[in-house]
Amino acid sequence: MTTHDDSERRAWAYLASVAEPPAASVIRLVAAIGPVDAAAAIRARSVPPGHAGVIEVTEARHMITTVDDDLAVCDKIGARLLTPDDAEWPAWSLSALDRASTAARGGAPLALWVRGRAPLDVLGDTAVALVGSRAATSYGEYVAGQFASGLAAQGRAVVSGGAYGIDGAAHRGSLAAGGVTAAVLACGIDRTYPSGHARLLEEIGARGLVVSEYPPGTTAAKHRFLTRNRLVAALSGATVVVEAGRRSGATNTAAWATRLGRPLGAVPGSITSATSVGTHAMIADGQATLVADVDAVATLVTPDGEDPRGPAPTRSTDGLPRDQFRVIDAIPAHDGVSIDEIAFSSGLQVDAVRRALAGLDVAGLVDEDRGLWRLRR
Repeated sequence: MTTHDDSERRAWAYLASVAEPPAASVIRLVAAIGPVDAAAAIRARSVPPGHAGVIEVTEARHMITTVDDDLAVCDKIGARLLTPDDAEWPAWSLSALDRASTAARGGAPLALWVRGRAPLDVLGDTAVALVGSRAATSYGEYVAGQFASGLAAQGRAVVSGGAYGIDGAAHRGSLAAGGVTAAVLACGIDRTYPSGHARLLEEIGARGLVVSEYPPGTTAAKHRFLTRNRLVAALSGATVVVEAGRRSGATNTAAWATRLGRPLGAVPGSITSATSVGTHAMIADGQATLVADVDAVATLVTPDGEDPRGPAPTRSTDGLPRDQFRVIDAIPAHDGVSIDEIAFSSGLQVDAVRRALAGLDVAGLVDEDRGLWRLRR
């Protein structure tokens, strides 16, 4: 991690609190004049030309005096304030939020409050976001737990939102398998929301990561959940929706994954289940890939199409020349056929069929009996 001097740390803490995220205008000001001067300009209500939007978004909080308290809470709970200057800042993952098609709806965070020993950049291309309904069924929670534990066994981090239902099952499944899981919150890093997940969030903080762009003390609110969802999608290589109703926060996260160009998967469920209406719609519309096991999930984030189950078993026909493959494909599984019949089925000339059969015979793949050719058993 990059070491900030005290003035920079205090400036970043102020900037992270002075405007409701996402705060693109504040980020642009920091990029232009640096965090210390940006903090001073906002306090003085005097920003450089071209940055007038900063005044508007910081109007309600520019006199904020909680920096010392925020940093003290951060130190007390073992959290850290990460900025783009830090080595573990996931710049590549978050850069997608600044594309023209997504920046207007959100944009990258100015800074992040993080609790946990793992570096934040352990997330990214190989991590998977598992999200879904708070009112999950036992089936949905089982699937989320199994997927999470399977992904953990493959060394993949699991990202979710710390909520009841699918989120909680995903976090628990990853932890049970010894994996790294990250809970992205819609409240301050010191808040346990929902309260029933206090112990779970504590364990995630001890063994994984708790992440928020909201300063300590910030309460959860509906608009903050929607803002948070973009980070869940951005910090993951792919998003999988396990269960979702017709209107669900998980569908918002799925929409963010699509906007960011990240693979999206969805789990099928019972056609009578209200909690699978959303996932079925995503699959039917072609928005999401149907995933039914952990290997299908892992394939979403595996580069170059490499199958996480390893190489497929070698078949006797692998690597055959084109004509030989067409000939052997034209021979029925259980019957013998003549050269003329093979030529007709394969579309090859008789001489080409004879040459191909000779090669297949030498390779031990076919047998000839009284003018009829069969596949060798």
